[in-house]
Amino acid sequence: MARDQRVHALFHVPFEGLGSIQAWLRQRGCSLAQSRLHDGEALPSVEDFDWLIVMGGPMSVHDEDQYEWLPPEKQLIRQALEAGKGLIGICLGAQLIAEALGARIEAGEPEIGWLSLSGTPEGQDHPLGKLFDGASVLHWHGEAFTLPEGAQRLAATDFTSNQAFIHGDHVLGLQFHLEVTWEDAQRMCRESHPGPQDKGWVQSPETILADTHRFPMANSMMREVLDFMMEE
Repeated sequence: MARDQRVHALFHVPFEGLGSIQAWLRQRGCSLAQSRLHDGEALPSVEDFDWLIVMGGPMSVHDEDQYEWLPPEKQLIRQALEAGKGLIGICLGAQLIAEALGARIEAGEPEIGWLSLSGTPEGQDHPLGKLFDGASVLHWHGEAFTLPEGAQRLAATDFTSNQAFIHGDHVLGLQFHLEVTWEDAQRMCRESHPGPQDKGWVQSPETILADTHRFPMANSMMREVLDFMMEE
């Protein structure tokens, strides 16, 4: 069960937090520690947590020359995988976990806004694959990952074939954001929206924020994901 689990979250920018994940952890009695890498906070030791949650950010996994915390963060993720810890990665976090599992991270078609997921043949019998199939979720990325060896692909879109994967029982990567609240999205639009582009799928901030009911629906899916992953 999730209760009493030690969770450590890694953040890369000040305007992206845990969103609805934090309330779920609190309700389940999990302890929560965090490293705000953009503020120079130290990474934990792999012995310090049971679950590592790796959040998003606008940088690339390849930007090691610009962000001195990226190489040690990658090392920690590899150590966590080797130690059999639970990992959940969202957007950049999913790309970092995928890379640690041997996948390539490449430029993709930008997806920013609400876009429906489609199921995959590999995921049709998986509880999370069924959950994601047809769901409208918030995307915010410009790069994509190839599927790590041994991983099960759970969702896709027309622009990005690998939107979610699970590796074993306790490693999950989500390219999209189920955790974001309407208030979180306001900050993301203000701090990180790239403006109009001539490729991919990029909605305006006004369109992203217009339907406030979408956010609690996505947050409910996030709780189902956490229920499945952390209460198995």
